[in-house]
Amino acid sequence: MSFTRRRARLSRIVQRLGDDAILITNFTNVSYLTGFTGDDSFLLISPQKELLITDARYTIQLGDECPSLELAVRPPSMSINDAVARVLKSARVRRLAIEADSMTVGLRERLAEKSPQVELVPVTGAVEQLRMIKDRAEVAATRRAIEIAERAFSVVRAGLRSEQTELEVANQIDQQIRLFGGSGCSFPPIVAVGRRSALPHATPGDQRIGDADFVLIDWGAVGSHYVSDLTRVLVTGKISPKLRKVYGVVLKAQRRAIDAIRPGRTLEEVDSVARKVITDAGFAKNFGHGLGHGIGLEIHEAPRLAPGQKLLLSAGMIVTVEPGIYLPRWGGVRIEDDVLVTKAGHDVLTSVERELSACVAG
Repeated sequence: MSFTRRRARLSRIVQRLGDDAILITNFTNVSYLTGFTGDDSFLLISPQKELLITDARYTIQLGDECPSLELAVRPPSMSINDAVARVLKSARVRRLAIEADSMTVGLRERLAEKSPQVELVPVTGAVEQLRMIKDRAEVAATRRAIEIAERAFSVVRAGLRSEQTELEVANQIDQQIRLFGGSGCSFPPIVAVGRRSALPHATPGDQRIGDADFVLIDWGAVGSHYVSDLTRVLVTGKISPKLRKVYGVVLKAQRRAIDAIRPGRTLEEVDSVARKVITDAGFAKNFGHGLGHGIGLEIHEAPRLAPGQKLLLSAGMIVTVEPGIYLPRWGGVRIEDDVLVTKAGHDVLTSVERELSACVAG
């Protein structure tokens, strides 16, 4: 029923825009609206019709995943563009909304060539604005993805050895996520030792865990098609005064930002709470990214916690809160958790300890 409601909401958006129908070509958005987990299929939605344009490879899968959805199954000799043109003609569509954020120029040109009678109207964020607010099933799936990620991290952390390389640890995280029932990592894990942790998106390499006193690990899992995203710094040597100071500032910034999360606050207001803590500590230039982002079917979704973002937080949003301080030639500290916006305020979905004393490996 949730997929039916989602399509109904999108249909109302299309009506308000004054379009006859919308063509969903982003495969993630197709999945969100139908429950179909395959690809190479487009979804047409209008007030009168809901139709998935697909091919014979997926008919059995579609019968299992979304049995009530009407299908237009194209033969092997027909391109998907020809199939879309046939559907549009049959449905008498004259004004068609298309996904401006994901449709390629090439695809748009081919659609225009095949259906010259149809006006193609670029639309931004029609499905994405629906995806920002998670329903109960989506929250449950996110909790599952978090549970898998945390269990995997616990195993990898318990077996961490000084001679391991960053890449070996990253591969172990992926393996453990799969052993605990995840379909894989939600993104390639970041494992960065010492000064390499000053690179927010460091690629794991041959640096050994024992080559410095701390390691930053940023990881997440895919569970029930939804993702999680966490970051922790593990102490593998001594806690230096500098690490204690920087970590303390980042943790304070994160806690205050999480405390500020509730419906009605703007995204930029929450970002500014964390940014002020870091700025007041003298590290303003060392925090160069937004405070967080939405997660769901993808690892980076709307909304964004960042300067200039005027959108109001609403119950049902799930966002990361991940302040960081990055110091060249020394290293970086980032702490990241996944937070659900509730009617009463917020719920921190992740549970890995954040206190520095609890982050000592071994």
